[in-house]
Amino acid sequence: MIIAVDGPVAAGKGTLARRLATHYGLAYLDSGSLYRAVALKLIRAGAALTDAGAATEAARTLDPALLSDPALRDEATAAGSSVVAAMPAVRAALLDYQRDFAHRPPGAVLDGRDIGTVVCPDATVKLYVTASAEVRARRRFEEIQARGGAESFDQVLAELRERDARDAGRAAAPLKPAADAHLLDTSDLAIDGAFAKAVAIIEAVLARN
Repeated sequence: MIIAVDGPVAAGKGTLARRLATHYGLAYLDSGSLYRAVALKLIRAGAALTDAGAATEAARTLDPALLSDPALRDEATAAGSSVVAAMPAVRAALLDYQRDFAHRPPGAVLDGRDIGTVVCPDATVKLYVTASAEVRARRRFEEIQARGGAESFDQVLAELRERDARDAGRAAAPLKPAADAHLLDTSDLAIDGAFAKAVAIIEAVLARN
């Protein structure tokens, strides 16, 4: 069983996907961590995030151990990931890794922005998790504050909208729901409510199959 969980930044898809993986006894992959790891390699090497050649090489030689590096959660790394993720060669270099992960028995839950549309178009269930920009910015702002960050809410909101536009407007695998994805708006939902709705969707799909 493969469950694809897509959606924009701070929609709650990562927390939801991890919980679904535990619930169903499946492996979990945060595909965004792959792109953050590429960005982190470039930052630490002093390379420009816009250097497509360096980014592609970083993707091809990615060490899975880097996926657990705490620096992946830094704001600079997260912003850089959106830049390298727009590069077709980087996405191609990471595609096989994601597909191999998804198809190992007994299956997996993957979250990202193109899981249901590109990485696993054959996924058993596809969820598209979203929320309003203001709600997502508030969540991100609170995370940054908890880490001691100094960004204002308005700055976080502006950066989030910029990232949304970049993710949705890129030529390679733009952010959008798969045609057969089930939409889950978490604007007014805590994690327990979102999880309950997601499980109901999944169980309904499994019952039909």
